[in-house]
Amino acid sequence: MEINGYTRTCGLIGNPVEHTMSPVIHNTLSERLRENLVYVPFRVPGGCLEEAVEGAYALNLLGMNVTVPYKSQVIPFLKDIDPMAEQIGAVNTLVRTEGGYKGYNTDMPGLYRAMCEDGVGIEGEKVLILGAGGVARAVAMLLAQKGAEEILILNRSLDKAVMVAEEVNGIAGRKLAWAMPLGDYGRLAPGGKYLAVQATNVGMFPNSGDVLIEDDGFYGRVHTGYDLIFNPSETRFMQKVKHSGGRAFGGLKMLLYQGVIAYELWTGVQVGQELAAEVYGRLKEAMGIGEPGGNSSPGQ
Repeated sequence: MEINGYTRTCGLIGNPVEHTMSPVIHNTLSERLRENLVYVPFRVPGGCLEEAVEGAYALNLLGMNVTVPYKSQVIPFLKDIDPMAEQIGAVNTLVRTEGGYKGYNTDMPGLYRAMCEDGVGIEGEKVLILGAGGVARAVAMLLAQKGAEEILILNRSLDKAVMVAEEVNGIAGRKLAWAMPLGDYGRLAPGGKYLAVQATNVGMFPNSGDVLIEDDGFYGRVHTGYDLIFNPSETRFMQKVKHSGGRAFGGLKMLLYQGVIAYELWTGVQVGQELAAEVYGRLKEAMGIGEPGGNSSPGQ
């Protein structure tokens, strides 16, 4: 690609950003779609977020992704925010508009698109969420929106899980989310089978040997496990789910599709399934992995 006076720039703001895989996604899309657009990471030190957003707009940047620790902190510096992102309380994509950026959350639509592609349904499911942080809260909102029958939020701190459950129930207008101390998983209905979403950073590289729950009895209750971590490509959570006879998927497709959706918002170009599959292959190559640990072919 030739960079010239017409080249548009998008990027990623966060701290740190050196590990990011997002340039692989967006620069591959630009290359294949012949869009005159480049994507670069920008490390933003603490205390400089407002200046970074204003500076990006002043420099005519077309759009930005936002990663930790700024997904919630960036909201006060936006001109507008998409209703879904406002409900979730986190923004990971900024789209240039007249007078400032509009914030979107493409993480949850990306997760949903990945789950659909993997044949993982939500409607009518009983779902376990491990964790009660910002990601778990966003997942719970998505599950409620897509028709889950019941959502059980398991967390070491019960108070945090209760807060998430109450928020979800308030928005849903019905009682479908419940909180449970992590150590009480033995109280789950005997013989029950759940979709489980691992929404913590436990098991993330370099601590790949860690898992939130060791007991194999827990995994016998899981028919499908979704770990939002994408590095390693197969976590111990996934291994335990599969060892107990369930299906297991990692977060690499979520990473792919959150980026694809952001790119579509910036450019107005629709990314087809064949191109998305090509970008997915580039991601795996960049990470030095073959097929990811799930039964089919997680952050920025």
